[in-house]
Order: sequence, then C-alpha cells, then structure tokens
Amino acid sequence: MKRSYLEHIKIVSFGAFSNKAVGPFAPHLNVVYGPNEAGKTTLASFVGGVLFGWEEARGSRNTYKPANAERSGSLFFAQRDASSGVSSAPSDAPALAAPDGRVAAVEADGSLAASAAPLPTPEPSRAPELELSRVRNSDGLQGDASLVADIDKETFQTMFSLTSDELRTLRNTTDVTAKLLTAGSGTGASPAHALATVQEKLAEYTSRAAGVEHSIANLTTQENELRAKMTAAAEEAERFKRQDKEFRELEPQRNELLARLDALNTSIETLTVQRSNIEKLDHEIDSLTDQVASLCDEEDVLVTTHCAADRSVSELVELPASEERALRDQIDSLAVDEAKCEHAVDLAQDNFATSKAAYEALLETDDERAQRERARRQRSVQVGLSIALPLMFVCTGLPLFIHGREITSLSFTALGIGLVVFAIMLALAAMVMLFRPNKEEDAKEARKQDAQWVMLQDKKKLEACLESQAAFRNRARAQLDAAGLAEAQGSLRRSRTLLDEAKDARAENNLFQQRLQALVSRRSALEESLASAKRQRRRLYERIDLRAERTLDAVDEAIAQKSQQRMGLMEASEGLNRRYGELKQELSHAQHLRDFDEYKLLYQQIRTRQDESAQDYARLLLARRMLESAIATWESKSQPEVYRQASRLLSLMTDGRWTKVSLTAEGRLQVTDAVKTTRDPGHLSLGTCQQLYLALRIALLMTADNVGRAVPILADDILVNFDTSRRAGAARALAELARMRQVILFTCHEEVVEALREADPTLNEVEL
Repeated sequence: MKRSYLEHIKIVSFGAFSNKAVGPFAPHLNVVYGPNEAGKTTLASFVGGVLFGWEEARGSRNTYKPANAERSGSLFFAQRDASSGVSSAPSDAPALAAPDGRVAAVEADGSLAASAAPLPTPEPSRAPELELSRVRNSDGLQGDASLVADIDKETFQTMFSLTSDELRTLRNTTDVTAKLLTAGSGTGASPAHALATVQEKLAEYTSRAAGVEHSIANLTTQENELRAKMTAAAEEAERFKRQDKEFRELEPQRNELLARLDALNTSIETLTVQRSNIEKLDHEIDSLTDQVASLCDEEDVLVTTHCAADRSVSELVELPASEERALRDQIDSLAVDEAKCEHAVDLAQDNFATSKAAYEALLETDDERAQRERARRQRSVQVGLSIALPLMFVCTGLPLFIHGREITSLSFTALGIGLVVFAIMLALAAMVMLFRPNKEEDAKEARKQDAQWVMLQDKKKLEACLESQAAFRNRARAQLDAAGLAEAQGSLRRSRTLLDEAKDARAENNLFQQRLQALVSRRSALEESLASAKRQRRRLYERIDLRAERTLDAVDEAIAQKSQQRMGLMEASEGLNRRYGELKQELSHAQHLRDFDEYKLLYQQIRTRQDESAQDYARLLLARRMLESAIATWESKSQPEVYRQASRLLSLMTDGRWTKVSLTAEGRLQVTDAVKTTRDPGHLSLGTCQQLYLALRIALLMTADNVGRAVPILADDILVNFDTSRRAGAARALAELARMRQVILFTCHEEVVEALREADPTLNEVEL
C-alpha cells in the first residue's frame, strides 16, 4: 500500500520568499531550523495556504501577499510503501530488573521490549512525485486533490497546524473528535456530515418560508384557512336545510306524497350507502386476501432461505451460556499462561544474548601478546635492578670493610658490614618481588570464568523455558481438544473465533424465530380482519333483505325498482305541489353545489400532507437520534483508546508526574497526577497545559489514522515553554507520532533540535 508524504516545497511568491525551494523532507520526523525571522512561520502558513486556500485580508492579520504579485507555489509529494514504517514499543513501559542486574522494558501486555535505541526507518520505495499547486483561491487546488480529500480546513487548522499558543486549548473538541473518530466508519460519508444534513432537513419542516411546501407550519396555516371556508359552506348548508323544512311543512296531501317519496328516497339512499359499503368491503376483502397470500409467501421464502443458509449445528452452537463462559475463562487463563511462557522465553533469550556478548567481549578485549611483552620488559628491568643494586652495594661495602680492618677503624668496618647486609636484604626483596604471583592476571581469568559460568546458566535457563513453552502448547491443545475446540488446532485466538461464530449462529437462529413469529402474528391478524370483513358484508346483505342473491347486481336492481316508484309518485304530485317543485328545484340545485365537498377534499389532502410531513419529520428525528447514537458508539469505542494513549503520552512528557487524562460525564476534560489528584486544565501551569493538549492531539492523530493520511503535521516552536526533561519526553512523543505520520517541526532553538535528535536518530534536519 502506497502512502504519500511531503518531500519538497517550492515557493514562487509568498511573503518575503520568492523562487524559494525547501527540502527534502523525510516521511517521518523532520525539523526545520533557522534563526528568528528566517521564515519558519511563513513556511508553515504557505503549506496550509496551498492545501486549503490563502488567507483573506481581515483586520490586521498577515496574509503574506506580496505587493506586486499573486501568492503562488507548489507542494511535491512522494510515495512510500506504508508497510515500510517501523513501529516501536511505548516509551513509558515500566522497567524490569533481570536476575543478574540487567534492566529491560516491559510492555503493557507483558511482553519484553528491547531497551536499545530505535531502529532506523528503512528507506521507502520511490514513486513518481505528485504536485499540488495554487495561485488564486478562485482557481482552486491544482493537481491530485485526492491527497487532501480525507480532511477539511477546520480539522487541518485545529489538529495538523500547531503553534505554542494553540496548545492551550482544543477548539471545537466535540466536532473535531466526531470527524476524526467517524472518518473510518466504513460508510459512504462521515456520520458527522450525515447528522448535519439531517439537521438541515429538520429545519425545513419547521420553516415558515413560503417556498417550503412540506413545512408543518405552512400546512397548519392552510388547514386553518380551509376550516374557515368549511364553516362558511356549512352555514349555507344550514340555509338549505331551512328551505327543506319549509318544504316538508306543506299540505297533508303533499306531506303524504312527500312522506312516500321520502320513504323511497331513504330506501334508495340506504341501498346506495349499503352498496357503497359492500363495494368497499369487497375491495377490503380482496386486499386482505392478497396480503395474507403475500405473508404466506414471505413465510415460505423466509423458511426456505433459512434452511438453505443453515449450517450444520456443532456442539459449540448448542453450548449453554454457563459452559461457554467457563470455556472462555479457561481460554483466558491459558492466554495468561501463554503470555507468561513467552515472556519467560524472551527474558531468557535476552539474558543469554547479553551474557554471551559479555563473555565474547572479555575474550576480544584480552590482548595477551601485549601483556606478555609488557610483563617481560618489567621482569627484565626487575632482574637487572635486583642484580645491579646489590652488586653495587657489595662492591662499595667490601672495600670499606677491608680498609677498616687494615686501619683498625671501627666506623669504616661497621659501614662496610652495613652496606653488605643491606645489599643482601635488597637482593632478597628483589627475589620476593620477582616470584610474587600476578593478581591482575588471576582476577582477569576469574572474570572470564564467571562470565562463562553466567553464559552457561543463561543457556540452560533458555533451554528450560523453551521446553516449558512446548509443554504448555501441548497441554493447551489437549485442553482445547477436550473442550470441543479441536478445529482451533491449539490456537487460542482461533478458539475465541469459533466461540464467537457459534454465538453468532445462535443469534441468527433467534432472529429467524422472531421474524417468523412476527410474520405469523401479522398473518393471523390479517386473517381475523378478513373474517370480520366477510361477516360485516353478510350482515349488510341481511339488512337490505337480500338473503337469496347476494350480489351487487341484485342491489342495483332493487335501487332501480325503487327509483321507478319514486318517479311515478313525482309525476302524480306535479300538479298539486308547484311550490314543492320550486323548493325541489332549489334543493336540487343545492345538491350540485360542491364547495363544501371540495373544501373537505382539500382539507383531507392537507391533513394527509400533514401526516406525511409528520411521519417524515419523525423519521428524520429517528435518523438524527440513530446518527447521534452511532457517533456516541464510535466515540465510546475509540475515545477510551484516545484517552489511554493521551494518558501514556502525558506521563511520558511529564516523567510520570501526570498519569491520566479522562473525560467527565458532563464532557469536561480532566487530568490526574501520580498521587491521584484530579484537576481541570485551567488549574495547570502553562507548560503542563500545553503538554496535556499536545498529548491529546497526538493521541487523536494516532487513533484516527484514516484522516489526513498525506498531510504533514506542522508544529511551529511548540516546545519553547517546556523544561529540559519534559522537552525530551515531548520529543519522544513526537518521534512516536512520526512513525505513523509525517511530522515537520519549526524551531530556532538548538536545544530543541538536540532533543529531537536524541529521541529519533533518523531525524531529518532542514536549515533555513
């Protein structure tokens, strides 16, 4: 997998720079060193301007626009194989003393980490350079814009472009965290972006703008207007009712005729209503029958699909929950034992390598030829002096002794005897020194033997640990096979996978049963509704006295017969009731007025649209809740890792003074020191507060690896407020971040460069 990084910067015109090239930059840790006013801040602003647009002139802010030229330039990105990066153990691993006094670093998971300096990063594989350039903001970014497609300007300014002042806080913490932690969610768009879109649509449903047809507020206004029109139409209907009352209060003959006509009208109307009800019930029965058939088909498809996808049930699928927990506990216990064995083997290997190296070093540093030559010269000098000095004193003492005897001088005789005796003692002392054993050689030989003995003991320990490890693996496989996990072939990870697969199979079976039960319940409800509709249709036919032939044609025939009877009565009463005709004409005209019906129809349409808008609004509310829940879930999974990394990095920077970074239930950031005292960031010193927010940014950047993969981290003199010890810890934290992302730090302080060089021997230095 190829990963891009910034390799060169070419400034055509920006601020005080003109036709300036800076680089090359390495894919890991870089430092740009130069004196004050060398252009370090200008260079950092240029990178952000090319990627996300030049700063517009607002107030007194420096936009780095030359007087007679446009800001322009290019960034050149190279590619490297992402697998070539070298990861290292966390630098805050506790120290473990070995039996012979050596010290090794122990990881949080119990494995032994090497205590040597970090290995140099392998040279990345070369690929054609990619150029990104910009002249005017209106022209946009020129080149392969996919390099910055996974990051926006706000995230870059907050997380990727760091200054000493910005390290005092973390602006828009919730928004930036959501963007970073949900960028790798696997969806087509970030859930944070989807949540913003849902919020915009929710605002449309509560808007009062005239152009928004689905606005609930606008639909409510239309409903009120139609209700007022319906009231006016109802008043007109009341007027026609009064005329109808007058019509019914005519002479008894007309009343009798009208009564008979009314009876016929009522009968016809009843038949018409019943016919409409029967027709509706027929449609309902047909619809329910289709739905029941559809549900039966769904049940068949569900059962067929489940049977086709059903796997052979193993013993693990039938395993009870208590036995599964016991089996998982057994696997966890075996995992602990396995880690102990691996730790013991690693420790034994390191001890054997160390003791072997110490023994070989003693052998290599022992220059026996030079020592023998030096001892031979020393012995020659000693022999010469032991012979020359006694002879000299003897040659001096004997003449004095003889001369004293000749002149009978007691003093010369005593002096001669004294010189001879002194010569004899000197000779004896020289003999003693010549034959005295060499303690240095004996000590060196003893050290060799001790080193060889330690090496042999370490080798035996290593062999014993390897045998113990092999025995553990055999024992673990036997236990797993006995527990029904023979398919795992002794792998604890595969065993957990098999248990998880069995758990998923049980869940799928339960889901199938639930879905099948839901379909059966729905089908039963529809069948009951179908039976009820048939009973209602039978009762309707009974009410209109059509027990023999229960069809709509029979109803139509009965309506036609009663209509003919009504026509005959109306022809007979035509001469008697002119007024009846006039009133009938007005009432007939009233029957053709459809204002009230149209208003009712429009009113129902508005109500329907209201219901649809309410349903859409409810769906959007549900979508917002689900998105918020999804983002909270992602954050609950990722944030503990973020704060764990931030705690580790802060402890590394402060040399264990502050050990934990956490978030309260109210969303406030807090930090805990080594004696369990918790404080808010506002109560910390300036340097400690900057170290806290630097640790948070590094932890976020390390966790959200899918955000801004090609964009470098630009840090402008962020270590100036750190003391020597904490500067070294921060340098190690930046070096750890540089193993995952490209880091470019700008500084004018030589001690900062030295701290970075000590933290990362592969540091790439660029001077301005």
